[in-house]
Amino acid sequence: MALEHQMIEPFEPTQISSSGSERIISYGTSSYGYDIRCSREFKIFTNINSAVVDPKQFDESSFVEYCGDVCIIPPNSFALARTVEYFRIPRSVLTICLGKSTYARCGIIVNVTPFEPEWEGYVTLEFSNTTPLPAKIYANEGVAQVVFFEASEPCAVSYKDRSGKYQGQTGVTLPKT
Repeated sequence: MALEHQMIEPFEPTQISSSGSERIISYGTSSYGYDIRCSREFKIFTNINSAVVDPKQFDESSFVEYCGDVCIIPPNSFALARTVEYFRIPRSVLTICLGKSTYARCGIIVNVTPFEPEWEGYVTLEFSNTTPLPAKIYANEGVAQVVFFEASEPCAVSYKDRSGKYQGQTGVTLPKT
């Protein structure tokens, strides 16, 4: 289905994992889902302006933009990133995305909302560092698993039909109202 509908680009048909001395966090097709990767684009939260986090009036100056192979998230803070993969979700499919256990066991929570039927774009990822220590996120490696649910018939109203505000996002996307 992924290839037929061009649901994931680039698509890795196998699970890529550590081999030899190269240690990586796995990505690609898994048993019943797909392990997505984080790109090199990050927005790291900082409170240098003593801002209030308000989803209706989000202050973009609360983030520092960073591009690199490793992102260091300050203690008790968070960062946003985007996936390497671009998604096109069919009208009869809904996804749920959960963080990988490798990060969860380090106190790093990966939060992603469901990909609704007919949503498309790069996924904005949120990494929460729940620890009192700095935490590393590795670009171009697995960060979360997407699980796909196919309905017996297409939905009546899709994300595209509703002109969803995050449709077609191309980069790390901040809150919109």
